[in-house]
Amino acid sequence: MLMLPEDHKQAAAIERRRKFEEERKRRIFNDRQRLIGIDLAALEQQITEQKANEEEQHRKDESFEEQCIRDAKMALLFEKKFEEEKRRINEDINTFRAIYQRPENRLEFDLYDPDGLKKSLPARLLDDDPRCGPSSAQIFAGEDLANEDRRKAQRDQYRSWLEQQITERRAADSDRKATQKAYDNALLARDRRASELERMEQDCRRRLSEANLRFNKALAEEQAFQRRRDEAKDMEDKQAEIYNHLTGDMLTENSDVANSSFGPNRKIQYLYKGMTPEERNSVRKEQLLQIAENKAKYAAEAQLEAEWQELIGGTDRHAVLKDRELRRKQR
Repeated sequence: MLMLPEDHKQAAAIERRRKFEEERKRRIFNDRQRLIGIDLAALEQQITEQKANEEEQHRKDESFEEQCIRDAKMALLFEKKFEEEKRRINEDINTFRAIYQRPENRLEFDLYDPDGLKKSLPARLLDDDPRCGPSSAQIFAGEDLANEDRRKAQRDQYRSWLEQQITERRAADSDRKATQKAYDNALLARDRRASELERMEQDCRRRLSEANLRFNKALAEEQAFQRRRDEAKDMEDKQAEIYNHLTGDMLTENSDVANSSFGPNRKIQYLYKGMTPEERNSVRKEQLLQIAENKAKYAAEAQLEAEWQELIGGTDRHAVLKDRELRRKQR
């Protein structure tokens, strides 16, 4: 009653090993059932049990993975619902604040209203403002009561000054236009002279271009002749090079160029093109000969091993028979 589940498992494992050892002892110490060599039936049983255990473990792993996936999906679903509920609550709180908790609805809003000065009345609206008493310091003796008349006189004076400036500017514009017209006439005369000089220059350039064209044409003909001659020479050189490559040792794969001067069986690595058919046939014959020799050697070793096994088996059987005969005589 005081045993834990782990103790039960351990006791069952110990009992299972004890039964296995007893069966093994009965099988080993029984002269009629004992076999010399490997117990094939026991090995097959062990393999079967191991495969069954592996399949059971694989099934448990798959079941555990499926359960983990289901739990993860449920956790994601719950988290999504929690986030949606949290967002909805925050939206409700913000809506309530925007409707019922506005700053202008507070009792002390007039203390920190940013537009308080704009909403308040100025200290003095008119000269007869009833709020402005002797102690308000807003109305003083000696104030400019003729402010409107003085401003009207100033506006008239500004108007006369402006008309005078307009008259002077018109006169200056007339003088400027006359000066501009004289300047334009001078520019027109200069442009006509420049056009005549440009025409003469273009005539000179045309003649110079014709002379350059004749010179370039003669030079192009000479260069074309030189180019044809160079191309013909290059073609001859290329054909000679192609012929040398086709008849050379590189493309013909002449195996004699790879022979080294240090010995008949030594080759130059960067010139070696591979073995000749005769060399490959010789190597193949040598390989077949070695294969035949190895097969004969392996056959002899196998026959010798079989003879040894037969001798050992006969000796074991003879020893068993002798042992049985000795025991029979003793009984």
